[in-house]
Amino acid sequence: MEPPDARAGARGAPLLLVLALLLEAHPGSKAEVRLSVPPLVEVMRGESVTLDCSPLGTHDYFMLEWFLVDRSWARHRLAWAELHGSKLWDKDLSSQGRSPPYQLDSRGRLVLPEAQVGDERDYVCVVKTGAAGIAEATARLSVFAKPEAPEVSPNKGTLSVMDDFAQEIATCSSRNGNPAPKIMWYRNGQPLAVPLEVNSEGYMTARTVREASFHCSVHYHLPAGQHGRQDSPSFSLTLHYPTESVLFWLGSQSIAEGWVREGDSVQLLCQGDGSPSPEYTFFRLQDKQEDVLKTSLEGNLTLERVQRNQSGTYGCRVEDYDAPEDADLSKTLDLRVAYLDSLELSTGEELSLSLSNSTTVTCSARGLPTPILHWTKDSAPMGEDPTLSLHSVTFDSAGTYTCEAYMPNIPLLSRTRSFRLLVQGTPELKAKETQPKAEGSWTEGDKVTLICYARGYPEPKLTWSQLGGSPTEPAPGGQGWVSSSLTLKVTSALSQDGVSCEASNPLGNTHHVFHFGTVAPQTSQAGVAVMAVAISVGLLLLVVAVFYCMRRKGRPGCCRRSEKGPPPPGEPKLSHSGKEQPEQTGLLMGSTSGGAKHGSRGFGDEC
Repeated sequence: MEPPDARAGARGAPLLLVLALLLEAHPGSKAEVRLSVPPLVEVMRGESVTLDCSPLGTHDYFMLEWFLVDRSWARHRLAWAELHGSKLWDKDLSSQGRSPPYQLDSRGRLVLPEAQVGDERDYVCVVKTGAAGIAEATARLSVFAKPEAPEVSPNKGTLSVMDDFAQEIATCSSRNGNPAPKIMWYRNGQPLAVPLEVNSEGYMTARTVREASFHCSVHYHLPAGQHGRQDSPSFSLTLHYPTESVLFWLGSQSIAEGWVREGDSVQLLCQGDGSPSPEYTFFRLQDKQEDVLKTSLEGNLTLERVQRNQSGTYGCRVEDYDAPEDADLSKTLDLRVAYLDSLELSTGEELSLSLSNSTTVTCSARGLPTPILHWTKDSAPMGEDPTLSLHSVTFDSAGTYTCEAYMPNIPLLSRTRSFRLLVQGTPELKAKETQPKAEGSWTEGDKVTLICYARGYPEPKLTWSQLGGSPTEPAPGGQGWVSSSLTLKVTSALSQDGVSCEASNPLGNTHHVFHFGTVAPQTSQAGVAVMAVAISVGLLLLVVAVFYCMRRKGRPGCCRRSEKGPPPPGEPKLSHSGKEQPEQTGLLMGSTSGGAKHGSRGFGDEC
């Protein structure tokens, strides 16, 4: 049997033990037999393992025996075999009560099916080679078994840290592991140095120990130097220890520097470090007297919708009679209720001023802690002062002014009050000037849109010197401006008089004139007009000629200037003066029925 130190050193890697024995074959000569046997074989429980024992070199015949060495160093033969060359001729096995039994393979190696922890022994191989002599070697078998998961049995009673004797808090066990695993204890994930034997210091719990999570773990060995670990479920101990300190605080989310908003619900939270949970008494100090508010085990007091008159000093006291005499079991805090009343302005919701006038508006606020005031106009900052000064107001001064009171350290506690400033005066007018289309001149017929803007109070009305202006309406961008537009065609008349727009309200009016300068005629259009007139005149003359011919229907020579016969009866004749009547007169006269006495020759000429 090898010493333990030698066994531990052999676990690193399998080695071959070559045993050389010098034996006397007969007087005067020596024979040598060498065996190949691993000194240490490692296997997991349940696996099959084979122990090798082979003589080195060439041997025609040898006899092999396997022995089991028990704890008293006695040998028990397990198998016997004869080998001729590489063939197994004969064998004999003894199970020694093992199930399943030992086996020999064709090479004489010892096979242990389903290795068990009880198989962890020394196995001796003896080889006899006749004249060469006898040799033997030992193989040690180590069987590893993974232990079952650890089980913890905690003490279900109440452990008092005030006791002076050792107390067992829990036991940890793990079964069927080989070699025996190592058990370690942990508290809140950190290893604990626990002695292996119970003594006066072993399981003492210090007074400073508080609630903690415990568990244990088993650490075990595996073949080839590997290791494994299994952890138990965590458990907690029920410890009994007195209160040594007390915490008391406000639980409201809106708290800042001890302030709470009026109307909020506030929680007063108290916590002692004793176990089991002690009893808590909440009180309010008034004139140095305790006014008890609540006694409970929960450690919290809720004040619903606190008011400003609830400001004051509140306290919490822990009732723990096991606490040490020097322990401070009572704590106090100051509850300060912040409030902010509605703001007051020195003017109403609307304030009217004439142009260039001045005034001041005062904003008053009452609250605790003292609020900060600031003014804004249409959301733009104006300054942080209770009094707003307005000097020489203009139309730009008009708008909505807001006073805001807030407390920087108290979120969501603020108030606002606003007024609207109206600036009265004659309207202010602004025009969107037009530009010539090209090279500084307008052309007759160009289309142009004119826009006028005005502001004032009362709101002005916009009118135009030409028809077609749009109704007065608020201009884009606001700020009190209104606008109106006019779309028209440029003419030569506009170049002289221009177009004017006027803004008026009950306090006055203002106007603006749009000038167009030189307006060039449209030559191409003028030629077309002349041609149209000429065509119209030609068509009119043609109609007259056709009408005249129809009136002379049936007379020879009508409409022929070269033939001049006597006029038919009933036609007009020349006047006594021998002059012809005008064509227009002849026409008018010819329209009457029965003929005429004058102008007949003239119409005949015209025929």
